[in-house]
Amino acid sequence: MKSPIPFVRRFLFLSVLAAAAPALAEETDFTIGPDYTDAPETKVRPGVPTGEVHQFVMESKDSAIYPGIAKKQPGVVPYQRKVAVYVPAGHRPTKEMPFIIVQDGMGYKDLMTRVLDNMIAEKRLPAMVAVFISSGGGDSKGSQRGLEYDTVSGTYTRFIEQEVLPKISKDHKIRFTTNPEGRATMGGSSGGAAAFTMAWFHPELYRRVLTYSGTYVDQQFPENPESPNGAWEYHEKLIPAAERKPLRVWLEVSEKDNGWDKEEKTHHNWVLANQRMAAALKAKGYACRYVFAANAGHVDRKVTRQTLPAALEWLWQGYPGTR
Repeated sequence: MKSPIPFVRRFLFLSVLAAAAPALAEETDFTIGPDYTDAPETKVRPGVPTGEVHQFVMESKDSAIYPGIAKKQPGVVPYQRKVAVYVPAGHRPTKEMPFIIVQDGMGYKDLMTRVLDNMIAEKRLPAMVAVFISSGGGDSKGSQRGLEYDTVSGTYTRFIEQEVLPKISKDHKIRFTTNPEGRATMGGSSGGAAAFTMAWFHPELYRRVLTYSGTYVDQQFPENPESPNGAWEYHEKLIPAAERKPLRVWLEVSEKDNGWDKEEKTHHNWVLANQRMAAALKAKGYACRYVFAANAGHVDRKVTRQTLPAALEWLWQGYPGTR
């Protein structure tokens, strides 16, 4: 373990140090645990203005991009996906808004809205919209979720841009910023891989990425000859071979994450994959923060509850409207 100081306290210490001597304060790797405490920003605070949350359902029959996979599985075709939209307190329809897209979003919605309420009120985050979007269902190869999240291409981004955001803009009177610095994306597991894929293929649209237990392994289906090892290709080939893109990436993996004891040749060890993602990003000079969570598992809720506020604060550093 690198330090006995809990992650949140360490982050606050580094924030103070950075104000005085930024060059000396930059630290990219953190080890946290084995014990965890919920960050105070995750609790409801009396007197803090609360945003509104709108919810709706998208039907597979209405999608030209993801009409449903051909494989016959109960509940896959047709399918529905739930979407929730957080709008911060005091929002004006005429204002162009920064935002974050959250994959597997309904699992993060309650926690994220509390954190956003508290941190926006303190001006530690810009007043932003959050889009919590579910996948089409299932998991891994052969599923709608796997098709959407594990495919190494720009298709999922196209779905968000062409089918999700326009519907929200129309129905809820939200003007999403076109400035890529004001567009973030996050998720856990395959949702984390999808978040990185959005920014990798479209840095002109998304530049801030936050992932928990990202599935940077070989889980793509159908296979693509341009990326035969799926998201494993990011750290093995794609990042090292490409010019640095203007991305800011926060990523976490847990000690006993999926495949933690599998050999490298399986291309299915989440711990190794995330370690190599961090190394590849740092080697190319990316703004990257890597967190290793001891005594924790895959997309571990106790890790998320401790780290999410500080992760979001780091992710949005430098954006107008923050302290």
